[in-house]
Amino acid sequence: MALLVAPTKSNLIKAKASLELSQKGFELLDKKRNVLIREMMLLVDKAKDVQNKIYDTLDEAYAALQTVNITMGIAQVEDIARSIPKDENFEILLKSVMGVDIPTVKYEETPVYPSYGFHDTNPALDRAAQQFRVVKYLMYDVAEIENSIFKLAKEIEKTQKRTNALQHIQIPRYKEQVKYIQDVLEEKEREDFFRLKKIKK
Repeated sequence: MALLVAPTKSNLIKAKASLELSQKGFELLDKKRNVLIREMMLLVDKAKDVQNKIYDTLDEAYAALQTVNITMGIAQVEDIARSIPKDENFEILLKSVMGVDIPTVKYEETPVYPSYGFHDTNPALDRAAQQFRVVKYLMYDVAEIENSIFKLAKEIEKTQKRTNALQHIQIPRYKEQVKYIQDVLEEKEREDFFRLKKIKK
């Protein structure tokens, strides 16, 4: 590839400038990749913690629900569940991490206001409702974290491809060009020097 370039001083300047630019680009992309990997690893640890909380809370919620089903009957519990209004008060915002748009779920935790009467219900139903509400908020958190991990992983993959292209293709090509042009120019200088010597003699 380097041999296709005319060995002139202007081409040597251009090749050196391109080499310097490629090296700076590689350094910046390498830093970006490291920051993204660090950010992703933090989120992976956070995701594990939230998932563990979800499993623990679900265990408690299902245990309370089982008690309610036994004491009140499944049919009555299903009727009460259908009467509970949908609560979807959340907003999805975006924040930028090294140029990557990361989703953020914005929500406000509100206390449970029972939509059922206390006459034919028991405290286990309140406990189950409370635990499932906690699970809902944890689900928001885990959805946000897992989405962020996915987007960061995609960006890391893209950055990795670019750094590889610079490191293994662009930089070696420009280094080869610079060396080839320098060698040819040095050889010409030597020939000119010997020619001048002969002319002087």
